[in-house]
Amino acid sequence: MITSAPVQSRDLAVQRLAADLVIVGGGLAGTCAAVTAARAGIKVLLVQDRPVLGGNSSSEVRLWVLGATSHMGNNNRWAREGGVIDEILVENTFRNREGNPHIVDTLLLEKVVNEPNIRLLLNTAVFEVTKRDEDTLASVRGFCSQNSTLYELSAPLFCDASGDGVLGFMAGAAFRMGAESREEFGEKFAPSKEYGELLGHSLYFYSKDTGRPVTFVPPSYALKDIAQVPRWRDFSAREQGCKLWWIEYGGRLDTVHATEEIKWELWRVVYGVWNHIKNSGLFPEAANLTLEWVGTIPGKRESRRFEGDYMLRQQDIVEQRVHDDAVAFGGWSLDLHPADGVFSEKPGCNQWHAKGVYQIPYRCLYSRNVTNLFLAGRIISASHVAFASSRVMATCAHVGQAVGMAAAICSRTGKLPRDLTEPSRLRELQLELQRSGQHIPGVRIADAEDLASRAAVSASSEYALKELPPNGPKVKLDQGWAMLLPVTKGTQLQFSVWAEVAAAAEMRVELRASSRVDNHTPDVTLEKHVFTLDPGAQVVHVTFQHVFQEPRYAFVCFFGNTSIELVTSEHRVTGVLSLCHAVNLAVAKSAVQTPAEDIGVDTFEFWQPKRRPAGQNIAMRFEHPLTPFAARNVVSGPSRPTAQPNAWVADLAEERPLLTLRWEKPQTISRVELMFDTDFDHPMETVLWGHPESRMPFCASGYRLLDSSGKTLAENRAQHQTRATIVLPSPVTTQQLQIELEHPSANIPAALFEVRCYGKE
Repeated sequence: MITSAPVQSRDLAVQRLAADLVIVGGGLAGTCAAVTAARAGIKVLLVQDRPVLGGNSSSEVRLWVLGATSHMGNNNRWAREGGVIDEILVENTFRNREGNPHIVDTLLLEKVVNEPNIRLLLNTAVFEVTKRDEDTLASVRGFCSQNSTLYELSAPLFCDASGDGVLGFMAGAAFRMGAESREEFGEKFAPSKEYGELLGHSLYFYSKDTGRPVTFVPPSYALKDIAQVPRWRDFSAREQGCKLWWIEYGGRLDTVHATEEIKWELWRVVYGVWNHIKNSGLFPEAANLTLEWVGTIPGKRESRRFEGDYMLRQQDIVEQRVHDDAVAFGGWSLDLHPADGVFSEKPGCNQWHAKGVYQIPYRCLYSRNVTNLFLAGRIISASHVAFASSRVMATCAHVGQAVGMAAAICSRTGKLPRDLTEPSRLRELQLELQRSGQHIPGVRIADAEDLASRAAVSASSEYALKELPPNGPKVKLDQGWAMLLPVTKGTQLQFSVWAEVAAAAEMRVELRASSRVDNHTPDVTLEKHVFTLDPGAQVVHVTFQHVFQEPRYAFVCFFGNTSIELVTSEHRVTGVLSLCHAVNLAVAKSAVQTPAEDIGVDTFEFWQPKRRPAGQNIAMRFEHPLTPFAARNVVSGPSRPTAQPNAWVADLAEERPLLTLRWEKPQTISRVELMFDTDFDHPMETVLWGHPESRMPFCASGYRLLDSSGKTLAENRAQHQTRATIVLPSPVTTQQLQIELEHPSANIPAALFEVRCYGKE
């Protein structure tokens, strides 16, 4: 029993904690920063003011995680972000292909609590900072409402990943709010004040079929007149959750301090929408539906943006500018929304895509005036227009990983964030990110410690693309179809396709390429042929005269009409895709991006894969096999397709293919890293969407690691993750390592992107 006599006042319980890094904000950016830093060996305090992690991706908001893949609606092929966020997305798809938001919560919490270097403080709101001097943070104070405890947290390094930038704001870091003028950065897409300077908040709802009629009586504050929403005719009983992302409000208000006011207005709209669906009589299919869930906190898009040593801008995105200090990438569209949101007469968004992904510089990821403050998530140093792309969650998470690794390097070297811009330190950061699975477009750092890079690499077989057999369904040429094929120097494409023709028609076949070797937008036409086809089944032989002078991707494009069908193949191969010239209405308005005026974006066609179980390759037989799938790829390039597949692919005819690494002298190895193909083209939206499979069909289903005597050092017969980190129980000295793979299926050959080997640590 506890008793206490009356006193003048009492103090809260206080805990004083110290670490190497304090991260404020447990959204995906903060979470991935914390996991990355902890795995790199430093102590992290992760402070989150909500009961779960994930921010807008959590069950409290329920927005799907997306980034450069953009629902597969742009031309950014194999663009899913790597590292920790990839690990999370792959695992969520494996466990939760149905998209249950509560499972997403558990997965994020598991990732954090499994790291012994992280101390997680949930339900803890930071409200005060102290500084060692004018430019340096010393500590923060936070209050946990659940245990009535005041936390005083100190560290030499801090990261603001809080979304609204609460830490940076209190610390006096330079920030901006609202849109820059067109003149400041020369951004032609900068909006007028009439359109709006801020993006608003959104709040979602879920419904459920109970199997019997359900009535709904709206609360008194529900929107009475649904016609106040100009797009009210777009509501349906079928769409729910973040598919109604355009239920947005608050862009004319202070999106930090007016959040509660914005939330009430969004509640008013949501309950008004549901009243319309249930009681207007327009939706008889909604009779058995009940309102299962309504968000209690809105998902925020925009508030403060902090200033670093560089501000990302529109031209960096559209022109895909190269930065020596690139540490992450983005690829979402320039996606601005009207400030009046759901009440606007304008379209709910204005999305303009670049022709490929773009680099994000390290100089955007720390405060220009608070010397020990990193920035992560949507608050990084970017203009309002560039923010329109960099704000999405998978991009934020990718940036968070870069911050976590930078903090680890600063911690172990006694440096501050800006110090890492020195070229040798920057290369160290890029190398460490590369080692952790982070993809940085256009950046490849030689790893002197990687023993695999010194080995002679061979394989028991190497795949040669001779034929994609005609064993799949047929596709009509009412839309353009294409095969994205990897070619090497000296390649001249000669092939046959199988056509079925209902009535005499012409088929046009074009050979195209991208104007940038690492893009996948077919904006350069190299050659054209037109074939007059008679009715009936037939084989069409195509010979292109063009000879490729460098390794890259070629687009073989087919055009016709509904009279012509091409036979497809169930055979799929790493780094080979079929594409369709079509519009993805989730992220575009047309199959051709055509700006109506000079807003600084390009006109080009969209060519995208179809989602599985569709997306079969066009059946083709090649006169000269395509052979870019060599064993040496595992030590010589990026660990995903870029300008080439960058993978060793084994011959399907070999039951258990072997990759061999052999050294001139015995090597002592303690850790081996393998990178598998988990289909970086698949967006893996975390909620609501649903996915056709839990394990990606290109991922080898199992592997064995063997030494020079044939002894099994490690094995996994249920591989599904992108990265396999094999830490040997004790270091092994051997002159040879072999990796035995299992093919994913009878139609898909086994592939491996990368092998890394490290000595005693």
